[in-house]
Amino acid sequence: MKKGTLLILTGASSVGKGDIRDLLMEDKELHLFYSISMTTRPQRENEVDGKDYYFVDYEAFAQAVRNKELLEFAEFDGYYYGTPRKQVDFLLNSGKNVLIEVEAQGVGQIKLKHPDAVSVFVMPESIEDLEKQIYLRYNDDASANRRISKARVEMELASLFVHQVKNTDAKQAVSQIKTFVKEAMEKE
Repeated sequence: MKKGTLLILTGASSVGKGDIRDLLMEDKELHLFYSISMTTRPQRENEVDGKDYYFVDYEAFAQAVRNKELLEFAEFDGYYYGTPRKQVDFLLNSGKNVLIEVEAQGVGQIKLKHPDAVSVFVMPESIEDLEKQIYLRYNDDASANRRISKARVEMELASLFVHQVKNTDAKQAVSQIKTFVKEAMEKE
């Protein structure tokens, strides 16, 4: 059986990865399965455990790290986020294409285990536009400033990615990403 293709989607904080992810998941040609992340962050009112995230306590997360059950993991704002290895490997080995949306710092960890993965860094139109977006999205200055600092660090990592897509229009970004994934699928 032909192994599936792994797509890693990352980019600066608040750049619109979620919108792009949703459009990619709707694309029938790519047949993508979404990898659900594990987190120690509290569940929000509109979130569903096992659909949006696997919500776990710190001890369960630490155990997953100790047991090498995560492809990658990162910390932000005092909470941990990680990608369960078992589900991704099962899907890929079953010939399914998998989309993982992660923090930029986690991509290297995944690429060590899956060097053929297609990794895409989503860029903002400009850093000024991104800062405006962050201020609109977060109510308090402290949260917004933490996100802006994080986004600036993440933007420094963009040059390490072969595939960079500017998110001026989500549908156009998806079209570019789809081309990268199809090229990878043809190689395998």
